[in-house]
Amino acid sequence: MNFIKNIFENTKPYVQKGAKFHWLHSVHDGFFTLFFVQKNTSKSGTHIHDYIDLKRTMGLVVLALVPALLFGMYNTGYQHYKAIGELASTGFFQLFLFGLLKVLPIVVVSYGVGLGIEFVFAQIRGHEIQEGFLVSGMLIPLVMPIETPLWMIAVATAFAVIIGKEVFGGTGMNIWNPALVARAFLFFAYPAQMSGIKVWVASGSQATDAITCATPLGDAASGSITYTAADAFFGLIPGSIGETSTLALLIGAVILIITGIGSWRIMLSTIAGGAVMGLILNFFAGSPALSEANQVFFGIPFWHHLILGGFMFGAIFMATDPVSAAQTVKGKWIYGFLIGIIAVLIRVINPAYPEGMMLAILLMNTFAPLIDHYVVGAHIKRRLKRATVKGQTA
Repeated sequence: MNFIKNIFENTKPYVQKGAKFHWLHSVHDGFFTLFFVQKNTSKSGTHIHDYIDLKRTMGLVVLALVPALLFGMYNTGYQHYKAIGELASTGFFQLFLFGLLKVLPIVVVSYGVGLGIEFVFAQIRGHEIQEGFLVSGMLIPLVMPIETPLWMIAVATAFAVIIGKEVFGGTGMNIWNPALVARAFLFFAYPAQMSGIKVWVASGSQATDAITCATPLGDAASGSITYTAADAFFGLIPGSIGETSTLALLIGAVILIITGIGSWRIMLSTIAGGAVMGLILNFFAGSPALSEANQVFFGIPFWHHLILGGFMFGAIFMATDPVSAAQTVKGKWIYGFLIGIIAVLIRVINPAYPEGMMLAILLMNTFAPLIDHYVVGAHIKRRLKRATVKGQTA
């Protein structure tokens, strides 16, 4: 590590203000802090610094995403060879290699475009490079169908960074989760490429058409269930790259909770909200006012909703975004519970859009500050009342 540190120390004079390559100062600083903690001191006030800065925090989130990423690569190959009828004769490494070659370009485009824009904005403003995209750059590929064209990934990433974050002031100032902004942009701008039955299973080459295969939620919305609970839990089903395996996502959740980075309150309350709404819908499943297909969808066991689609991915990695989520303890419980309620409600009531987690989180991102406002207001009123009572008794 001293060798790397010496490289940065020796090149630092060339990127200082007034030097020949001063315009690369933010880039140089960004890569330096990726490997080392800056020796910064506070100029005013009282502060406590430790080695867990924003880069290290974001790095741990990326680490928690690795199980979902690796399984997504394997499942991409699994679904492809299953669809063409060659699964039995294909080994594990061939399945994984196929998925790796399909998923890796999406990850590269996401990071390349996003970090490139971050570098430009940091240099123009003369600020340090903001580290928030270390996570967003991984989340964006994981919420995309495997057949999403690379140019769409690039456009959506640029939209998410510029419109979803930089216009609000950068990392820490955004209202919505940037990765979900990218997903929503593509869903509404290019619905044919983000839904249907031709985007979930990878083709063998760019020259061939994508293989048609609906997701389990799409099947359920049309009145048929073609999956098993075990397949849904382990993730051997069509879906977005990183959203299918509940097991892999739970491994990531454990990492986030143990390290104290992810809010277990939001995770638990989101799952509880989804379960409650699922139970309510189960109660109305036999209503004669519903069509036969809707009766099937309403009748899906409530716990199936938790392991299908992007529900668990959203609960663990999207809803817990520390910037766009609620900040107060009670607010986190309310925020997460409403996400679970709304997500299941959207996916069942609107068969044309059976995956409602994205819209539920974006909606609650919007209202998170309002939830915190009323929670804090209630605390203030309660304390003032307590102070008044004590004053009267004295």
